[in-house]
Amino acid sequence: MKIYRCKLIILVFLGIFLVKQMYSQSSVGDSSYHPYYVNYWVTGSIIIGGTVIEKIGIHLVTSKSGISIAELQNLNRNDISPIDRWALNFDPTKRDYYERLSSQLAVIGVLLPVLTVLDHNIRRDWLDVLLIYLETQAITNNLYLLSPIGPTFQNRFRPVVYYDAVPNEERSRPFNRSSLYSGHTASIAETSFLTAKVYCDYHPELGWNKYLVYVAAAIPPLLMAYFRLKALRHFTTDVMTGFGVGALCGILIPELHRIQDKNFSVGFYSSSEATGLAVKWQPNFLK
Repeated sequence: MKIYRCKLIILVFLGIFLVKQMYSQSSVGDSSYHPYYVNYWVTGSIIIGGTVIEKIGIHLVTSKSGISIAELQNLNRNDISPIDRWALNFDPTKRDYYERLSSQLAVIGVLLPVLTVLDHNIRRDWLDVLLIYLETQAITNNLYLLSPIGPTFQNRFRPVVYYDAVPNEERSRPFNRSSLYSGHTASIAETSFLTAKVYCDYHPELGWNKYLVYVAAAIPPLLMAYFRLKALRHFTTDVMTGFGVGALCGILIPELHRIQDKNFSVGFYSSSEATGLAVKWQPNFLK
């Protein structure tokens, strides 16, 4: 889980930079356009609670048992759907190369939201944007770890398990029970589309040109999806699911903060029976 430590280090330096920028602004008090409303108590609770719950999810995923020799011998490539089967025809000797590329791209993905601070208007709202980003990260990570289609509840074998040319020691690792869905693709899709969403929300004058921004935002997660396929980590439907989940989180969560209604709240809940996301809205006419 080195990527999470990397994110924390980057965010600390980002926070220091933004604080410095805030106090260096000569136009303090200038009433520019502010599209977001952030309830610091609710958003802070999601970030802190999400971090705690994320550790639980990581423990559950990493506690899976290894793949037995009997399971390896009973594998049948014909059981894989046609849309996914082409992931079984790559060169296994290049898997480490594409694994490194995906790791490098993951770090770049963490840095994408930093681009927003180059915009003068967004920089004035640095705290709100940073909190929205951390909140979106927390929700995206926990959806990956704890949703019914995530690796905690799904034990789909990764493509590498089906390659006889790969040593059994590598094929039988517990990590290879977590193909569905692609967390790497979801993470970079979330940061990429969140960056595009924030920029477009601060620049409504873009009009239809905002869709060009979203097209550009699709490039990093598509690259990540390709790298993860070639690294034999995921099937096609795994990266498609990760792309969809990440893109939706990156767009919808900032959009929720455009609702200027204090009667609306989002938060995590946890009980002995379930853990999830709670959304509450009490319209004024019900008060």
